[in-house]
Amino acid sequence: MKRQYWYVIITYVVMQLSGIIGVPLLRFLGVGKHAKNKLIAAEIASGYWAVISFAIAFLIILFFLREDIKQRHTRYRVSLPVAWMWAVGGVFLALFAQSLAANIEWHLLGIEPGSENTRRIVGIIRVTPILIIVTSIIGPILEEIIFRKIIFGALYQKYNFLIAALISSLLFAVVHMELKHLLLYAAMGFTFAFLYAKTGRIFVPIFAHVTMNTFVVVMQTLFADEIERMMRQTEHIQLIIGHWGLLIQ
Repeated sequence: MKRQYWYVIITYVVMQLSGIIGVPLLRFLGVGKHAKNKLIAAEIASGYWAVISFAIAFLIILFFLREDIKQRHTRYRVSLPVAWMWAVGGVFLALFAQSLAANIEWHLLGIEPGSENTRRIVGIIRVTPILIIVTSIIGPILEEIIFRKIIFGALYQKYNFLIAALISSLLFAVVHMELKHLLLYAAMGFTFAFLYAKTGRIFVPIFAHVTMNTFVVVMQTLFADEIERMMRQTEHIQLIIGHWGLLIQ
């Protein structure tokens, strides 16, 4: 692996851990002091620190990858029109993979649908809307650079697709710190790895990841009440069906 890739990974890890110092620092400087309670104040500080740390890390990582950006790659890459077709189709492929994994978790493994991580982030977005820039754009770009371009790319040079995608996808899942949804995140990792391997262009999984994250955040933020109402109605219908099933038996 190139030396600058290790610098990129170190930058990403430091960014992930920086909140330990950064959030208390913002609280000390008065960020969130007018909030209704300490919990909301902490969420406001967390949101702003995420924006600051991700933005700084993004610029540093672009600096480390400046030579890669300038270089004309000689390895296999599909043409731009084909790449864009895969990018757009990749959005639907990613949503399908997410839906399939979620259904397997729910119906076969008994894991309730819904992500605590997503709910927490959406809660912070409500008090610091600027965080959408991180969750929808900067975050997915950095994750694709780290987990697909660097980690998957390095492994794919030594091993076959299955092994490279499996290791990089599991790391991708673990970083999200929701081990009960390991299958869900790993499925997404496999999908993005497939898009990268199929096209040889990192912007393809980036586009799919950014679009999917934006869709999820918008739905969870703007239509949260409607989604919750629909879920309650679905649960009610399932209870009725189950009741009638018992009567029939």
